[in-house]
Amino acid sequence: MPLPSPYPNLLDGPSVASTIPSSELHRVFRDAGERERISGVPVTKLHVGEPYFTPPPEVAQALAEAVTAGRTDYTAVEGLLELRERLVEKLADQNGVDTDVSRLFVTPGSCQGLAALMQAVAEPDAEILLPELHWPIHLQQALLAGLRPVFYPLGRDYRTDPKSVLAASTANTRVLLINSPANPTGAVLDTATLSTLIDMARARGWQVISDEAYEHFVFDDEHVSTASLEWDVPVSERIVHSSYSFSKSLAMTGYRLGYVSTANDRTAHAFRIVQEANLIAMSTPVQYAGLEALRLGHVVRENRAMVLSNRDAVLPAVRDAGLLPELPAGGWYAVLDVAPTGLTAEEFATGLLETRNVAVVPGTGFALMPRLDARGRVITVEPAPWSRHLIRIAMCVAPSVLRSGVRELLEFARERPGTAR
Repeated sequence: MPLPSPYPNLLDGPSVASTIPSSELHRVFRDAGERERISGVPVTKLHVGEPYFTPPPEVAQALAEAVTAGRTDYTAVEGLLELRERLVEKLADQNGVDTDVSRLFVTPGSCQGLAALMQAVAEPDAEILLPELHWPIHLQQALLAGLRPVFYPLGRDYRTDPKSVLAASTANTRVLLINSPANPTGAVLDTATLSTLIDMARARGWQVISDEAYEHFVFDDEHVSTASLEWDVPVSERIVHSSYSFSKSLAMTGYRLGYVSTANDRTAHAFRIVQEANLIAMSTPVQYAGLEALRLGHVVRENRAMVLSNRDAVLPAVRDAGLLPELPAGGWYAVLDVAPTGLTAEEFATGLLETRNVAVVPGTGFALMPRLDARGRVITVEPAPWSRHLIRIAMCVAPSVLRSGVRELLEFARERPGTAR
């Protein structure tokens, strides 16, 4: 006879994970692949952040040499010490961030690093503040960590207004997520805004998670790392935890390599436990590839210049057509408003794919607002009404692909009534 469960209420209904919606990004990715399969015609892919530039050959060589030399055993759960030491130097020299190898962790991409950070700082019934227009993976990560999302509105230029953040907060707020440069909007936060947000968070006992995957893609100013503003704060009082990636700056998307700098020793301990449970250890050859990548700063600058060139060569036409308020200040993406066409984002994206073979992502997938039950399961999820005419396009693709895709997009838009001609 089986023993009764001590937690019978946990068996009532679905798990939290099974109620979380899949990302719109993955749906469009599948739709584009299906369109190619059925039509036999290549799809112009403006929906996915896969760069047209590739990792430097030196990175692949370092990976291969690590494998052939037998450097394939476990590293510490924190990562290869030599790589962590180099990353501490990089953060100090390039980002103005003061950290130590004891608080620095190598992760399989910044995505896993962000998920681990949320698990490390989560508390029962704690709320996390997310921008209303957000990367959908941030929402999934928060829900899986047991954090309850609360959304703050953005200004017309998609930049964060500290007053709006404060107005959205509650007594249960424990975490504030900052993403600058932002996915999907390309918005970049300046020093004054970041300082205000940190002061607000510290005064209220919040932790701050800073996603800086696009740190090297700031076009109109200089990138400011949020944690750099805590340089003079004692380690025990720091609250900014930062996540970085090799995927964007050096196009190492498939290598899955990132790193996290935790603010203090308490969070470092919790993060280490999360890494032990989820990873045991990072891929060792990939870490040697990362060591080589850190020597290639000139490639990072070249990649930034290529994306900036794409932005400046192609996106002004989208702005002039009335579909883009201003050129994105950073990142790899632009958010377009197709309201002048009279179509919703879903209608626009579907029509563009079916008639022009161009794939874009409806902005509704970046503005999901879930309702949760007491256990953190998603009851319902709807996009914010104001997002129904937004789409996202990627500007990190090959110049010819971006030109062709945007030309088709603008022609499709001009065929709709009310669009500028």
